[in-house]
Amino acid sequence: PSLRSAPYRRMPFDPQAYRPEQTLLSLGEPFYDPVTAADFPETRLRFRNDRAAREVGLDRLSDSEWIAHFGRFTPLPGTLPQPLALRYHGHQFRVYNPDIGDGRGFTFAQLRNRDGRLMDLGTKGSGQTPWSRFGDGRLTLKGGVREILASEMLEALGVPTSRSFSLIETGEALQRNDEPSPTRAAVLVRLSHGHIRIGTFQRLAYLRDAEAMRRLVGYVLRELYGEDGDDPLRLLDHVIARTATLAARYMAAGFVHGVLNSDNINITGESFDYGPWRFAPTWEPGFTAAYFDHAGLYAFGRQPEAIHWDAMQLAVSLRVLAEAEPMIALLDTFGDRYQPAITDALLWRLGRKPIDPASDRALVQAIERALRASGTGIDRFFFDAFAQPLPAEYGPEWDEARALLDRHAPRAARDHAYWHGAPCAMLIDEVEAIWSRIADADDWSALDAKVAHIREMGDALGQLVEPR
Repeated sequence: PSLRSAPYRRMPFDPQAYRPEQTLLSLGEPFYDPVTAADFPETRLRFRNDRAAREVGLDRLSDSEWIAHFGRFTPLPGTLPQPLALRYHGHQFRVYNPDIGDGRGFTFAQLRNRDGRLMDLGTKGSGQTPWSRFGDGRLTLKGGVREILASEMLEALGVPTSRSFSLIETGEALQRNDEPSPTRAAVLVRLSHGHIRIGTFQRLAYLRDAEAMRRLVGYVLRELYGEDGDDPLRLLDHVIARTATLAARYMAAGFVHGVLNSDNINITGESFDYGPWRFAPTWEPGFTAAYFDHAGLYAFGRQPEAIHWDAMQLAVSLRVLAEAEPMIALLDTFGDRYQPAITDALLWRLGRKPIDPASDRALVQAIERALRASGTGIDRFFFDAFAQPLPAEYGPEWDEARALLDRHAPRAARDHAYWHGAPCAMLIDEVEAIWSRIADADDWSALDAKVAHIREMGDALGQLVEPR
């Protein structure tokens, strides 16, 4: 329906920024199932991201209007008329699973942001779908709080990420095996640059549906990469570049996703779906996030390998359309793309300008060695080193890194108010403390304060430019 027609003309959408889309419908029935959101007993608004909402023209909604759209899922005007649960397969801890899909979420709307980029509003905890299997389709309130913290922190640290858009408590009591139960329930809405996954392509390869595969390649190139055509090699090239950057920025952020399955890798290289995530306290390659990752498959230091492996699964899927040899050649470029990406990300976090690739890489290697040898906290080090010489208390194991750091000129002044306080970290003890105040006393002030501190850090760091 037109935004100018009743009953939408009175809705407070920003006419300059609200640009509804429904491009997903062009893919057709093989890609999704129309579904209905759960009817929740309550809808209590706990978090609304007006900064993100402003980018898609939705920040003028009142709280009641916000709840109607993101708790009761009244369709937004001009976009998808009904929620769509997407179909996909995937490797889960390297075991292929053809029985998955959007089991507790759906794509609710598509919009263009102020830069013209296609964005999806997707859910987590919105009820059962045909792909729920034995799940209840719900999300714990704690899971929603954790996703807010992860996505805000990653955004501030320059990682391409989905953004937590809304969190609404739903008044249900959930039973879970891995946390005290009954526990409170919520529905999360996230703003993402698409929800197409590597696993979406794997499903079509499994079905040997070349026609649908070519249609999907064309859709992703056109709508998510802004290019004409349906060349699978061109798509693979983009995805390798984006996923190498994602892996590099995870490492520079000290972040461990925890479950880097192929169904959790967005085709745009944007991080999303935060379950058992952690930020590593120190530069320990074997640090894991998921208690069930006994082999350390997705440990901190193995994330580039894991993401590269997932990109290989996309190439395997695209064999429906393309020959193997040119795809192998593209896959072999992953490391060459990863190295400058992590160098750029670390220099940015250090507040330093690059000199030349050899000097910059030497600095990165020296810092990694010193972090491992000293056991210095990751967040403490980057806070202390930003745009200034290392303090005297950094011992002799830092001598090499100190000398190389001093050769790199600051890229920004250290004059933001953030640098006069304490470093912003997101270690598990603080996450649990924030949740405890909510669980025990319904006290949300610690979460609000943490989000404000994270955003202050992001402002102080500035925007990370795209890798070379």
